[in-house]
Amino acid sequence: MKTRVITLLCLLAFLLASVNSSSAASRNDPAIVAADALLVRPVCFLATVIGSVFFVVALPVAATSGSVHRAADALVVGPARATFTRPLGDVDDLLDF
Repeated sequence: MKTRVITLLCLLAFLLASVNSSSAASRNDPAIVAADALLVRPVCFLATVIGSVFFVVALPVAATSGSVHRAADALVVGPARATFTRPLGDVDDLLDF
């Protein structure tokens, strides 16, 4: 009986030791959130607008080469996601877009 209790406690300790503690680091600095709202979002919106213009200009070439989706993702969809769907203050994800 004592061996079972010790085994269960050890197993429980190993299971709890592997719990991800990322929720503790999910809180953003207010300065980063403010900088994101005032600087980064408008720049991302501007990149979306400029990318849309470049996409329209490059569309005939992209259609000829069969890379319309890749061009759209790079020039329009990526900056639009960074502008509208990224959580406020999450500037680490900018490199993913």
